[in-house]
Amino acid sequence: MGALALILLAVGLVLSLEGLVLALAPSRIDDLLELIRQMPVETRRNLGLAALALGLALVWLAGGLRA
Repeated sequence: MGALALILLAVGLVLSLEGLVLALAPSRIDDLLELIRQMPVETRRNLGLAALALGLALVWLAGGLRA
């Protein structure tokens, strides 16, 4: 699988999951956004960094499984 195909696959998976959340629970999005708004900036930053680290670890693991 080429790099472009892998990027398109990743973007497609993210959009599918995001669309699924919006389709199944659109009224909960406002509650979730309010909860995030109430979090301190440092907490949001740490959550973002944790999500980034987990995402990179999953990409690395997937690349290792492919070889």
